[in-house]
Amino acid sequence: MSERIFGLHAVESALKHRPEALLRVMLQKGRDDKRMRELETLARNQGVTIERRPRTELDRLVDGRHQGVVAEIEQGADGPPLDEAGLMQRVAETSTPLLLVLDGVTDPHNLGACLRSADAAGVTAVIVPKNNSADLTPAVRKVACGAAEAVPFVRVTNLVRTLAALQAEGVWVVGTTGDAEQSLYAQDFAGPIALVMGAEGQGMRRLTQEQCDFLVYLPMAGEVSSLNVSVATGVCLFEAVRQRSVGTSAVD
Repeated sequence: MSERIFGLHAVESALKHRPEALLRVMLQKGRDDKRMRELETLARNQGVTIERRPRTELDRLVDGRHQGVVAEIEQGADGPPLDEAGLMQRVAETSTPLLLVLDGVTDPHNLGACLRSADAAGVTAVIVPKNNSADLTPAVRKVACGAAEAVPFVRVTNLVRTLAALQAEGVWVVGTTGDAEQSLYAQDFAGPIALVMGAEGQGMRRLTQEQCDFLVYLPMAGEVSSLNVSVATGVCLFEAVRQRSVGTSAVD
């Protein structure tokens, strides 16, 4: 069984990170620009089969803007493999882990954008519940622009239990909610952190919120009362990056 990924960034990232999972790469016939030649060279160097197909055929293969590139990949090859045990091992081996927890984000475009921000912020892993959460579909991979192949993605059976296990390893769990009393910018992100973002619309589930060590809100100056979850994720992650890069916390 196989599935398809598409788009220049997604296919290039797959070729770099897990070429052994790629069955073939289909390139648009007649397109011979620099970017396409570089991708073809990369595929050949990785020993991946290359086929040239008409654009109309590629259009029929995927539902989305493929940019002239479609690849077939072994089904279930969902990026860097990491189960719950592997997650805990990675956390133990990382001096100051920064984890992103998405509590029920169901929109593929939001998940893809969150993965992209997570990759840019150097996140240790992205954690989602197995139920009521978007999976790594071709649409997610396309939006993520290669991040889906680079960032460890962990689907857990019981999110609250996983958060508790992380806390036992010394990770502070910080949840985001409009009901919080403390601003994002007053929170210390310098240590081991799991940042929890809620689902579109309803936010974090009650049990998830109760498991958090700290709750923060994003200050809003305009008429809009909330941000899209992927935008809010980027804001929160890069506040953590800012604090870590200067070596000081918000409460110093």
